[in-house]
Amino acid sequence: MQYDPIKKSLGQVFNKTPFLRILFYKLLDLLLLRSWHIRKEIRRWASETITVNPDAMKYILDAGSGFGQYTYFLTNLNKHWFVDAVDVKDEQIEDCNNFFTRINRKNVLFEKADLTCFSKPDRFDLVLSVDVMEHITDDELVFRNFYDSLTQRGMLLISTPSDQGGSDVHDHNEEGSFIDEHVRDGYNINDIQMKLKQAGFQKTEAKYSYGVPGKIAWNLSMKYPILLLDVSKLFFIFLPFYYLITFPIAFLCNRLDTNMHHETGTGLIVKAWK
Repeated sequence: MQYDPIKKSLGQVFNKTPFLRILFYKLLDLLLLRSWHIRKEIRRWASETITVNPDAMKYILDAGSGFGQYTYFLTNLNKHWFVDAVDVKDEQIEDCNNFFTRINRKNVLFEKADLTCFSKPDRFDLVLSVDVMEHITDDELVFRNFYDSLTQRGMLLISTPSDQGGSDVHDHNEEGSFIDEHVRDGYNINDIQMKLKQAGFQKTEAKYSYGVPGKIAWNLSMKYPILLLDVSKLFFIFLPFYYLITFPIAFLCNRLDTNMHHETGTGLIVKAWK
């Protein structure tokens, strides 16, 4: 099954007005467990680095910005943060530039870029990479580019599938697998930290996400609806009723997963400092 066509269809539905686009972002924040983890880590980074001067300008790279939901979150969180958001897809960049212009968001720039070629030395205080690295073959080159682009003591924050079966990547024979969009079957928790240290990072931390509660939330909030939408777009009509029943369970599981320690999990949250 292809994931991108479903995402594109959802984007078209919610892209009619800025209000609907913002509603779409809010729904993604509620439903996507990785968004829970990422927003928690961004708030922690902000509290640790901006205690002395909250009005200090910070430069952030959203590396693989997609629909722009994390750029929207970042530029909402602090008006003194400037986000350089890059993606390899022309339509995503054009779409996001149009939306952020319509809402008069000044502290952001969207531009097309290939992360294997993208480097702005000593530019960014934070580099964010959400569900991107599993799509890139030459990941070690990208890690070096991230390192070069960070300021001293800048932080890299990554969300990516683990080698424990992230996004059903080991279910090659199942209709619900997203393996056709990935170049690797997730990262080993030690291997990705080793690659980051080889790229120059002095300190790394990694933890599992999508433990048992996260797997339940993923199935209820994402996998099953996407499978049904892949069969027929008519399921859009029934989505509100489906989520009315399943959302309370998924919400609780997302909260549990975000606040628990997991011995293993199908996702990884990785941080590295220059």
